[in-house]
Amino acid sequence: MPKNIIVSNRLPVQAINANDSWSFTPTSGGLATGMKSVHQDGDSLWVGWPGVSSDVLDEKSKTQISKDLEKYQYRPVFLDENELDNFYFGFSNKCLWPLFHYFIEYHYFDIEQWNHYIQVNQKFANAVLEVIEDGDIVWVHDYQLLLCPQMIKDTNPEVTIGFFLHIPFPSFEIFRIFPERERLLLGLLGSDLIGFHTYDYERHFLSSVKRILNFEVNYNIILHHGREIVVNTFPMGIDFKKFESAALENLRNNFSETSELKKQINAHKSENEGKLILSIDRLDYTKGVVNRLLAFERFLDTYPEYHDRIRLVMLAVPSRSKVSQYKQLKRQTDEVVGRINGKFASVNWTPVWYYYRSMEFENLIDLYVSSDVAMITPLRDGMNLVAKEYLATRVDNDGVLILSELAGSSKELPQALLVNPFDIGQLVQSIKTALEMSVKEQKERNIISRKRIQRYDIEKWSSNFMKALSDSANKESASEVKVVNAQVSNMIAEAYNSANKRLLLLDYDGTLVGFHENPNKAIPSESLLNLLTDLSNQKNTDLVIISGRPHEFLEQHFAQLNLTLVAEHGLFLKKPNAEWEEKKGVSNEWKEHLLPVLDTFTDNTPGTFIEHKKNSLVWHYRKTDPELGTARSVELKTVLTSLLPNELTLLDGNKVLELVPANINKGVVALDLYNLKPYDFILAAGDDVTDENMFTNLPSDTFKVKIGKKKTAAEFYTRNYTNFLSLLSKLL
Repeated sequence: MPKNIIVSNRLPVQAINANDSWSFTPTSGGLATGMKSVHQDGDSLWVGWPGVSSDVLDEKSKTQISKDLEKYQYRPVFLDENELDNFYFGFSNKCLWPLFHYFIEYHYFDIEQWNHYIQVNQKFANAVLEVIEDGDIVWVHDYQLLLCPQMIKDTNPEVTIGFFLHIPFPSFEIFRIFPERERLLLGLLGSDLIGFHTYDYERHFLSSVKRILNFEVNYNIILHHGREIVVNTFPMGIDFKKFESAALENLRNNFSETSELKKQINAHKSENEGKLILSIDRLDYTKGVVNRLLAFERFLDTYPEYHDRIRLVMLAVPSRSKVSQYKQLKRQTDEVVGRINGKFASVNWTPVWYYYRSMEFENLIDLYVSSDVAMITPLRDGMNLVAKEYLATRVDNDGVLILSELAGSSKELPQALLVNPFDIGQLVQSIKTALEMSVKEQKERNIISRKRIQRYDIEKWSSNFMKALSDSANKESASEVKVVNAQVSNMIAEAYNSANKRLLLLDYDGTLVGFHENPNKAIPSESLLNLLTDLSNQKNTDLVIISGRPHEFLEQHFAQLNLTLVAEHGLFLKKPNAEWEEKKGVSNEWKEHLLPVLDTFTDNTPGTFIEHKKNSLVWHYRKTDPELGTARSVELKTVLTSLLPNELTLLDGNKVLELVPANINKGVVALDLYNLKPYDFILAAGDDVTDENMFTNLPSDTFKVKIGKKKTAAEFYTRNYTNFLSLLSKLL
């Protein structure tokens, strides 16, 4: 039975050694909660680090931990201190974390840490590959494992892989700073479905794919290696029922059942008739803790009438305390809290209650249900579930949420008081607005927000993602154009070997070689020339390279081979050991009228250029900004279409627009070549729209192969040109 394989940096349990015996304690966090239903429903396996360094484990302990975790459907990936320091504390949190959160000044790239990141990602990929079976679905999580999807796909191309990023994806201008940017993007593109919290992150990712990798992107679908990779938005929810139920129970508790924290809170509210403002965060520089404190300080300076009447309860959960920036932040936070309390405190009033520690779930609920205002103002945050947790506990629909517009959750909660966390003045005003907001307005805002987070909870998030991932797998198998797998290639090879007369019609760019920014550098490799030589020398086999390239290029690289060459889509033809023949009756007088149009668009679109052929003109826009190039190509097509004489055709190719005579196309010359001999095996292959004429003109029993998964009249496709070369090799 197929299973779901969840892959994350950490398992949702922590391994603990007590008296030479291992036990496992559940860990808290959104991911552990979110994947609970996926892991428990049906056959599932969770791969991750068990929370203990392998330096303190002997082989017996590793075996025991693995065996014990297997009962819970967990599979450990053991990491030593060196790997943890370089992969996790080093590269993941000193390089990727600050970069993705726009803190460029903290971004630090170290080549040794990068190499460890690669090695550990491969370690996770290997752990998955050891257990994967046909039909399994893999879901990889977060920024620590960005390379993992491609590592799995490289070894097992048929597996369905999803990836979800739990932090922001930065804009192209930020992401391009990263030295190994191509490698990270390609690592992610091993996935079949890539999910983000918000559309902004999705848009930034697609922009980087287009501008850095120059890949084709249609709306939210990336075309890569013959695969359609879907990119979509899946805002993460919370376990709404858990928080709402805990809040109801908390409110029902009598005095004897009330925690010490709750008693202190109640005392403040009764003695001062005051209100509580709540701040809960990991102590991280992305969370805006210091800005929040500075805003609170300015509020007390500006509105002294609120002295003794309000209190800021700040819970800062320790985080990455080994990293220097976090040590500095802790010091700064302590100083500001001390200054505020020293400046404003009275005998009976301390303005800031500051807790630097983790809290039990029950105490968190105490804070949520008792706080009149929640101030959640990160400087940048992927989602921020604390905002949703606070609203879930507001069972009477009262309370005010002040929320940073730079938190992902702000997109779902527009009824909150949205603020710019860098604007101290606006933060101050938001505190005053929150404290003075009527209960009626509070309820009007919160009813809408609470319905949203109740409806789109954590299970809805995970089930939506898994459904989209499953749909992606089903769409692939249901496609009318079939991938050339081992079964199909064996069928083609068998037909080839049993045929009496064979014809191979092969496009060049994108079919026999990959694309290059400079077309003149996309030259055939020695291995390709050897392959074509072996094929063309086989008995009763006619090999044709049918290309849009100028005849001079084909002459230079292939004239020595025993094959037929077709240049400029059929304008020129050269049979083995013969001279080039040019199609008669083709005029190029139109060039002087249309070339100025192409020149104008080239001048106005940096990175584009014109290629001059004997009887055609080609406008290349592969090297320009992808969105500008697409927009200008549409504009140019509109202009040229209105000017085209009847004897001219406009071909819309792969990042090119080509003007060619109407009586010249690959389909015509392919059919002419087919009619020369009684062929009983025909293979036609190409990657571009110009090759579709071959597919439509040749008889139905032709093996028609498209390079890349695109809309086509072909029956089969290969994911890329290297896979097609593997198919050709199988014919020998």
